[in-house]
Amino acid sequence: MGRLTDLLQLAQERGHELGLPYAGALTPQEAYEVWQLAPGAKVVDVRTRAEWDWVGRIPGAIEIEWMSYPDNRPNSHFLSQLKQQVDREALLMFICRSGARSHNAAALASEAAQRDCYNVLEGFEGDKDASGQRGRVGGWRHAGLPWHS
Repeated sequence: MGRLTDLLQLAQERGHELGLPYAGALTPQEAYEVWQLAPGAKVVDVRTRAEWDWVGRIPGAIEIEWMSYPDNRPNSHFLSQLKQQVDREALLMFICRSGARSHNAAALASEAAQRDCYNVLEGFEGDKDASGQRGRVGGWRHAGLPWHS
């Protein structure tokens, strides 16, 4: 359990430094390792259905839209959908395109008494590069972690 403890401690220290309202923040590589090591841990992908279909999916992730596509309206059923699909005690790692929606989702879930909520920094596609393209700087996909189209 040493490696898992170290990863979570690092994530919690990072969360404390960033003043996050939930357990902590993980890089995509760290999140993938935690997913492999922590029994019952879940990755919750909060991107839109269109993003899953057009950009790619993470095999085994729970998919719950934070904002609906195409009207970009907040998903008012987010918490109830989350509660239906995960155990209250589960370690949850939220991911979106770049880390913003997942930050909000982790904060909301944490407020709703979900115990261990983490944000996956950089998200699935990472930040935009100098020419405004995603997928080349940081992110789950760029790190070579499992995904499919």
